Amino acid sequence: MTTNIDNASLLRRKEAATPRGVGVLAPFFAERAENAELWDVEGRRFIDFGSGIAVVNTGHRHPKVIARVKEQLEAFTHTCYQVVPYEGYVRLAERLNALAPGAGDKKTTFFSSGAEAVENAVKIARAATGRSAIIAFSGAFHGRTMMGLALTGKVMPYKAGFGPFPAEVYHVPFPVALHGVSVADTMRALDTLFKSDVEPGRVAAIILEPVQGEGGFYVAPPELMRGLRELCDLHGILLIADEIQTGFGRTGKMFAMEHYGVAADIMTMAKGLGGGLPLSAVTGRADVMDAVPPGGLGGTYAGNALAIAAGNAVLDVIDEEKLVERATRLGAELRARLETVQRDVPHLAEIRGLGAMLAIEFQDPHTRTPDAAMARRVQQLAMEHGLLILTCGVYANVIRLLMPLTIPDPIFAEGLDLLERALRTAAQP
Repeated sequence: MTTNIDNASLLRRKEAATPRGVGVLAPFFAERAENAELWDVEGRRFIDFGSGIAVVNTGHRHPKVIARVKEQLEAFTHTCYQVVPYEGYVRLAERLNALAPGAGDKKTTFFSSGAEAVENAVKIARAATGRSAIIAFSGAFHGRTMMGLALTGKVMPYKAGFGPFPAEVYHVPFPVALHGVSVADTMRALDTLFKSDVEPGRVAAIILEPVQGEGGFYVAPPELMRGLRELCDLHGILLIADEIQTGFGRTGKMFAMEHYGVAADIMTMAKGLGGGLPLSAVTGRADVMDAVPPGGLGGTYAGNALAIAAGNAVLDVIDEEKLVERATRLGAELRARLETVQRDVPHLAEIRGLGAMLAIEFQDPHTRTPDAAMARRVQQLAMEHGLLILTCGVYANVIRLLMPLTIPDPIFAEGLDLLERALRTAAQP
């Protein structure tokens, strides 16, 4: 435990030193973490069902990741890849090219954050097509940069007060059966968009998350993905899959697009790739990726050597520990427990997701309107008893569950017990 530091004093320092725009969930401060457990500066233990928002799929401080980063630290920390390149970057690119769904040659470039990956995917799409318009979806989240915000389909808290945003970004409804929006509705909205706002010949790309993250963990129906692929092929539009939260084993596949039998032209990746270090990637068809001339892509810290070392270690861990398969098992156990609880908790309107990327949506049992208060109660009760869980959704009425894929079985079982306890307690009048 850190000497002479407590949560209360750190909270006072935080309020004085950092802006309120950086929203923080926990009223305590981390001191150390190991796999699926975290301890605060006062020694209190928490089970982590958030994974730093799906970042530590391989667990906090995985020994192999730590070892690779230490090894790289002894060699060099930074050269800027665009000045002096290094083999690890090329090797990780080769591995992602081989893993990304779809036939044909691919190429990969690296950045530091998911928002950077999205920004550069848009740049690449525009360069490759000579077009400017981009289509995104309601409920989408693609980052907090200005283009990321323009693409994001959730106003509060992300977009309010920050406009105007970059032009030529259009939104259509994302299909959500629970809310009465079908795939047919989405496809009709696209047709209307092409007739009323932008001709398809001016659209560079359509971007979507296979499972929406901040929007509420809504899974894209297979017929939507097939319809978008056909539409893009018909009009020469590129399909961008934002796999930033869904990638690296989380959904029971290495990438969520593998559930659909169709491939994107460009994929954005981050979060789970770096194992806790800031690393993102854009992988796409080689001809598309090569549309940008030399100097058009990059960044001082893009593909930093330490993060690249971690990324290569993450891919090894996923393979060696069979984490893709483990995500399927963990998700099935979690879903089974939630289904048992659902029978006694009428607020729990839906359980959804893929693999170990699951969410529960709350509605008022009488009016069937979004129940954000219930989500907050469950989250707070869970935290009070040592379980970290995250909310999401346009109405903030969804809890998402993102435990590390390496979580030991006894700790997973303990976390499930704590989650069930919070759900049942919150449902009591």
